[in-house]
Parts: sequence; C-alpha cells; structure tokens
Amino acid sequence: MVLTAKVFEVRAQSTLGAVARKLKDFRNVEAVKEDDSEVELITDVHDVRGERDKVSGVFSRDKLVRVRQRGKVVPVVKTVDAYIEFRDRGDKLLLVVMQEKHFANYVATTLSNSLFLNYRSIVEARIPHERLVELHNRNPESTRLIWFDQVDYPGVDKLALAGPSLMDTSMYDEALKHGKIWYIVYATREGGRVFGLTRNCVVTAFSMISESDFLDYVVREVLPLIE
Repeated sequence: MVLTAKVFEVRAQSTLGAVARKLKDFRNVEAVKEDDSEVELITDVHDVRGERDKVSGVFSRDKLVRVRQRGKVVPVVKTVDAYIEFRDRGDKLLLVVMQEKHFANYVATTLSNSLFLNYRSIVEARIPHERLVELHNRNPESTRLIWFDQVDYPGVDKLALAGPSLMDTSMYDEALKHGKIWYIVYATREGGRVFGLTRNCVVTAFSMISESDFLDYVVREVLPLIE
C-alpha cells in the first residue's frame, strides 16, 4: 500500500506544551439536517501524547456520505483519520500529517485556524531546489524519475527525465540549466526502498513499509532538508 505524508511549518510563536494543551481542547461539532433528523459531524484530535521533542495525536473528521442499500439511499457518517505529529527541530516547529495531500492540507488549515486563530500560522514547508539536486547527486544511479518546473523553454511548463536519461549527465545538466527540480523518485541505498519527494514536502513511499518505519524515515531524512 502506498503511504503518503506532508510536512508543514508552524510560523506562530509557540511551544510543544502549548500545542499539546490546545490539541486536547480542540473539538468542532457541526449539526447537519438529514430528512427529519439532525446528524452531528465531529472534528477533533484524540490520543494526544507529548514527549520531549514531539507531540502526536490522531486528527479525525466526520463527513456524511450516502450509500445505496437495497434500492434506498442511506446517509452514513464516515470518519477519516490522520496521524499528526508536531516536531521541534530546534530552529523550527514542524507538523507531519500522515495522509494524502488534499486531506493533509485540510488538517493544516483547520489546526492553524483553531490553534492560532488564523489561516497563516501553519504553512507548507519547503525544500530548496539545491537540496534535491544534492539528493540526486549523492546516488544518481538510484534516481528513477525527476520532474522539473519553472522551465524557461517557451510553451513548456514541466520537464521530466526518467530511465536511462537520468544517467546521461549531459541531458540532466541541460535540464538543470532550464528548470528546477520539483519532484524526485529515488531508491535508498540501504534497503532499496523507493520514495517520492516534492519541494513542498509531500513524501510518498512506493515500497512496502510500515507506517512507523515510514514516519521514522520522514523525520530522519526529510525534516533536515527543509529550509
């Protein structure tokens, strides 16, 4: 199963202790009318745990879906969960959301507004283009795919190199002169696990890996790349 996470930066002045207290108090209830009754949809964070350098929990959001049952359309409350982890890197407070990017964006925006009373306090983390270049250069034979954006060729928005073209230094150098690395797919030296990484910190594991090992990889290898 493909695992995905996205990393955000907390721009508000805060501490892990303050974040933990606010997470425990966070709970939104929305009453939705359905026929002649009301359905409560709850958004909250539970299983909050604090440690020296991190605060973790599970962000849960209810949504109403309609399913067909024996010729009738029946409303059902579905809960979507995302494991979240705030990490103190020393110079930055970062948020890791273990979910696909669209839901991760929703989690970050909701927590920014609820914890810090505005939508600007939790923003996308960024990895400099130069560090993705270094990632490729450390082990170029393991790179599977590179997407370039900000390409200056007329009429070209993105440029991709894959397969043998990645080992062609002249082709890679030429692409590097005309664009910046947006997305890279590569295999690790140890274990040969395949990951994808974007400049705005979306991390995807394409190899079989447990959620805990995936999170360990994100914390150990990806968080240090963030500027």
